[in-house]
Amino acid sequence: MPLLNKVRTAVPGGPGGNTADRSLSRLRSALTLFFALDGFLFAGWVVRIPAIKQQTGATASDLGLALLGVSAGAVVTMTLTGRLCRRYGSHAVTVLTAVLLSLSIALPALTGSPLSLGLVLLLFGAAYGGINVAMNSAAVDLVAALRRPVMPSFHAAFSLGGMLGAGLGGLVAGSLSPATHLFGLTVVGLLLTALAGPVLLRTPSPAPPEEDRAADRPRSKTGSRGLVVVFGVIALCTAYGEGALADWGALHLEQDLHAHPGVAAAGYSVFALTMTAGRLSGTALLERLGQTRTLVAGGATAAAGMLLGALAPSVWAALLGFAVTGLGLANIFPVAVARAGALAGPSGVATASTLGYGGMLLGPPSIGFLADWFSLPVALTTVAALAAGAAVIGYAARNARAPEAS
Repeated sequence: MPLLNKVRTAVPGGPGGNTADRSLSRLRSALTLFFALDGFLFAGWVVRIPAIKQQTGATASDLGLALLGVSAGAVVTMTLTGRLCRRYGSHAVTVLTAVLLSLSIALPALTGSPLSLGLVLLLFGAAYGGINVAMNSAAVDLVAALRRPVMPSFHAAFSLGGMLGAGLGGLVAGSLSPATHLFGLTVVGLLLTALAGPVLLRTPSPAPPEEDRAADRPRSKTGSRGLVVVFGVIALCTAYGEGALADWGALHLEQDLHAHPGVAAAGYSVFALTMTAGRLSGTALLERLGQTRTLVAGGATAAAGMLLGALAPSVWAALLGFAVTGLGLANIFPVAVARAGALAGPSGVATASTLGYGGMLLGPPSIGFLADWFSLPVALTTVAALAAGAAVIGYAARNARAPEAS
């Protein structure tokens, strides 16, 4: 098993040591920028969902079906992205999908019906699913080379990008049309891709240290696959909450609690802020508490916060609940992906990431249907239920190890 908690140091004066360190540092910076860009673009889209809903005349069920286009496009792409990464490299696939994501984000503002919205969201979802699998694959290779548990820092960049995107969206919600706002995001996305893309394209994926490769032993594929699915389910349960708050949090504040559109848009920003803070401290937290305690404490905290966020009678209490939820969910997804990678290597990471992001993308349409059948606050309590479930599963799998192959 790779020694991810050890700090990798180059031999002083060793040939190429400093060059290798600088290369890894540049690669980490560029990859961090892509994670931030992904969160920035996604948040820029979700804070305009109320305006797009009004523009297309969609009901809650119509919107849920349209958002299913994001899920469908992403799930199909995720099943193919692993193969593309193996053939062309995760770095090239990351750059390509970043371009597609930047271009497709402008399309929802050009639609006039729920059907057309759903069709363009298929393309948006395909790009979004592809970049997330490719980025995580590249991050896993880099984490193994660095031999430190820095995966939360990449997800912190995603959360920070989401916070900035949501904050900007709240500022311009009352003054810019969705078309102008989303087209501006396209320009920003292409510019940042042009800035960071060459670093990824010029730098091959780093190989793990020789001693880590020698330490890896054959594992039973059947046993490993089952355990990877367990951690994939944990990722799914928590990513469900992130997707639900992204797509429905602003609408809940505006529709159910009568918040101003700018305050409603700030709901996701508050959630993203606390998630970013939690992930920035994730490495230190993991080194102090360990993975199991981090999973259990995070799931319980998120469950309590989301019950408050969904059922609170005032805007400010709901915002507090969103903040607590973000803090609780912060490190569960990165830990689940890291555990899957330790069990089954890159294929385990791909499986857990696909399940996790599937939860993020399938959650919003599920919330839409539940909102029509019951109410949006009741639908949002499912986030708390799944977060609690993730804590229980994480505790039950605390001693999970892949069996040795015969």
